[in-house]
Amino acid sequence: MKPKALEPLHPAPAQPRDAQGQMIEHTVRNQPPKNEWRVLPGKRYESQIDREGLDVGIRRAVEILQAHGIETMQSCEGGPGHSYPEPTVDFYGGPEAGWRAVSVCLAHGLPMMSLRRVWDMLDQNELTGPYWEITFRHPFT
Repeated sequence: MKPKALEPLHPAPAQPRDAQGQMIEHTVRNQPPKNEWRVLPGKRYESQIDREGLDVGIRRAVEILQAHGIETMQSCEGGPGHSYPEPTVDFYGGPEAGWRAVSVCLAHGLPMMSLRRVWDMLDQNELTGPYWEITFRHPFT
C-alpha cells in the first residue's frame, strides 16, 4: 500500500498580485515599477540598481535564498537614503521558513545579523502578516 502524501501544516500564503491580477515575484521596497524609472538631468540615484530592480548590495543574498526555495517578497541593501538601515530581505513562509533561511545563509557564509517574524500595522490599526525578515551585517559587493 502506497503511503499517503502529507500536506503542510501551514500552507504558504497566497502569492501577492498587482491591480491587474498578475503575480508579483519580488519587489524592492519603496522603488517605483521598472517602467516608471526616469533619469533626470543632474540627478543621481544613491545606490546601484541592476536590470531586475534589485539593489546590487543585496542581490547575492536574494539569489541564494530564491535558489533554495525561499519565497522572497522585497529587499533593500540598506544605508542612508534606503528603506532599511541595514541590508534586508523579507520573505514569506510558515513557522519553519525562517529556520530554513538561516540554514541556507549559514551554509553559504552570508553575514547574518538578525531574523525576525514581522506583523505590520495598517491604517485603522489592522495587523497584516506575518512575514519573515532577515538582516545582514553589511551589503554584498
